[in-house]
Amino acid sequence: MTDEFLAAGVDFERANAARVYDYILGGSHNFAVDREQASRTMAAYPDIARSAQANRAFLGAAVRWCLREGIDQFLDLGSGVPTVGNVHEIAPRARVAYVDFEPVAVAHAQEITADLPQVSVTRADLRDPDSVLEAPGVAGLLDLSRPVGVLMVAVLHFVPDDAAAVVARYREALTPGSAIAISHNSDDQDDPAVGAAIAGVAEAMRGSATELTLRSRNEIAALVAGLDLVPPGLVDVARWPDDDAAPVGVYGLLARN
Repeated sequence: MTDEFLAAGVDFERANAARVYDYILGGSHNFAVDREQASRTMAAYPDIARSAQANRAFLGAAVRWCLREGIDQFLDLGSGVPTVGNVHEIAPRARVAYVDFEPVAVAHAQEITADLPQVSVTRADLRDPDSVLEAPGVAGLLDLSRPVGVLMVAVLHFVPDDAAAVVARYREALTPGSAIAISHNSDDQDDPAVGAAIAGVAEAMRGSATELTLRSRNEIAALVAGLDLVPPGLVDVARWPDDDAAPVGVYGLLARN
């Protein structure tokens, strides 16, 4: 599929976070440049695999909470390369709109969901909310007059500009009763060693196609200011299912609109 990926704009020269993440989780949809980047990242933070797994567990917890609250449609922004625990697997009766900008992630997602009419896959940039919300795969599948679960898991730290403005636009589009799940890397940690490790990850990602922008706890909390946080609130993603788990340097929150 090399020619197809070239035509789709795949950058074979620089690593991409979606493919690096896929490799760390044991997937096969990545290239040599991604594996080299993953090696540098794991050298900077040997616990990165546990961090990736904790993010997936947080995603699952957020989706299951939404289902219990009657939310049966999801917008997964920066959905990445499909792996175990995809939203449509956790919520097989829900409508799920996946959105990612990385061509490999999109191509693979389209392949594995081709026979699922309740699932769409859109190639779009989440930093352009209007284009995302107007895309046929989103506007044609999700009913924004009803509650939606918006998932921004391990993606906003790849937004270098005003992430607050991006999140605000999605918030404006949501009807009351919707929910927003966010996880975000941060070097603002109680444990200096964890903070230093996350800063090292950001440095290791410098020069890749998806550099990290770290934000403080307060900056992450501000993204959902005015919304009701679901317990346990803004905590490390590893502590969502387990209060005693060692932190991985990624904060997670689930907020109700």
